[in-house]
Amino acid sequence: MAEKEPGKDAQGSELGETARQMRAAQPYIAAVWKLTGGAVVGVLGGYYLDKWLGTSPWLLLGLSVVGISVGFYGFLHEMARLGKRKR
Repeated sequence: MAEKEPGKDAQGSELGETARQMRAAQPYIAAVWKLTGGAVVGVLGGYYLDKWLGTSPWLLLGLSVVGISVGFYGFLHEMARLGKRKR
């Protein structure tokens, strides 16, 4: 079996140290985006539905809680999956 050359990744392309660090951080960045994305979608959806239906602030509050909950669940699920992969 041939060993890969130093400074090259699995595909054989050369990566700088910063690129290797960014590649290693990518799964964690994706997990954080799940958390913030769920919260943002819930808040914005509730805000615009409240404006449209005139139910302020109830849909904003309800969808904020749902969005934050879904985002938090996605974040925890992704982190658990990453923890299993590391072992």
